[in-house]
Amino acid sequence: MMISFEEASKIIGNAFRQLNLTTEKIPFDKALHRTLAEDVLADIDLPPFNNSAMDGIAIRFNDKIRKWKIAGEISAGNYDSYSLDENSAVSIMTGAKLPEYCNTVIPIEDIDVNGNKAVLKDSAIFKIGMSIRKKGSDLSKNEIAIPKNTYLQPRHLAAAASCGKVELKVFKKLQIGVLATGDELIPVDEKPTGDKIRLSNTYALLASINELSMTGINLGIVTDKKELLLQNIAEALNSEIDILITTGGVSVGKFDYVKDVFEELGVDIKFWRAYIKPGKPIVFGAFDKGNKTKLIFGLPGNPVSSLVNFEIFVRENINKIFNQPERERVKAVLQNDLKKEDKKRYFMRGILIKNNDGIYEVSSAFSQSSGNLVEMSKANCLMIIEEGMINPIEGTEIECIMI
Repeated sequence: MMISFEEASKIIGNAFRQLNLTTEKIPFDKALHRTLAEDVLADIDLPPFNNSAMDGIAIRFNDKIRKWKIAGEISAGNYDSYSLDENSAVSIMTGAKLPEYCNTVIPIEDIDVNGNKAVLKDSAIFKIGMSIRKKGSDLSKNEIAIPKNTYLQPRHLAAAASCGKVELKVFKKLQIGVLATGDELIPVDEKPTGDKIRLSNTYALLASINELSMTGINLGIVTDKKELLLQNIAEALNSEIDILITTGGVSVGKFDYVKDVFEELGVDIKFWRAYIKPGKPIVFGAFDKGNKTKLIFGLPGNPVSSLVNFEIFVRENINKIFNQPERERVKAVLQNDLKKEDKKRYFMRGILIKNNDGIYEVSSAFSQSSGNLVEMSKANCLMIIEEGMINPIEGTEIECIMI
């Protein structure tokens, strides 16, 4: 039975949330674009001492005093103790530790320096506590520096380093196997003859998996022979992968065996076919192996269909469970009429721009064929044409997913 896009999304989303994500510890400098599996706590106060936020002079504040004798100099990492009265100052650099009893830093641009004398400029205003970064003002010891489930960006690694975390506990990458099916497919390093075509689906999917910081596994090509499909898919299901993606063999043709093979091998088919275009003949299921559930996607063989299915069903859910940035969605004004005569949910390729007035505009001046991967490569968005929208015309506002 065919189901709606919304129903399919809900079923797949629920299944992703059931995945048992495991964890590992890795060096913090290898953790970029991984998802944190525990809170990172500050092991010290940050900053660990009162320090200067500016180059200038450090003083003991007295609003009646406008000139000081400079007793010495302190730079970052080169602290020296000075005993200062209210008429004395120490020259200090940004980040340098503040001498005891100093409670104010006057920026260098607010003073005139002559030898060992510093005089406040007439235009300058100074107040107690200015230009000081106080001990623990960023974080106190044992406060959370980076919360669990953070998708780690460069700024987070800097925070981890400040907390002395040489290792971080992160969620393990999902292992995603990609198996291409079809008698017509040949490796990319062979020249097609007769009715053969080079394999492209696998590499688009593996690149998308890599972009998600997951582990893609190329399971090769298998021809449309049921015994070979049974053997190859059984091996994949019994491997350590978390998700299996096949391409091809999921429609209703004489040699479309993939769904039958899934069922024979014990895959619990959640649905077959969704009311979408491209990518209608998708199969989704789950396979239990011991205490581990694997998710199974049988995607269409057409290159555009398989990639669109991956975008809307796989990528979006990986983004969510790993707390990754999701594809940007924007509202755009359609620049040409589109043909859509049924009530499927369409994901049409488009070219999105922002005009001089800051308004997004989208057009589709090329083929929407689900087999045309070259035209897909020219697009920078998917235009979402919802079920109730028939033959949208120029000027219609639609939602677009940036790709």
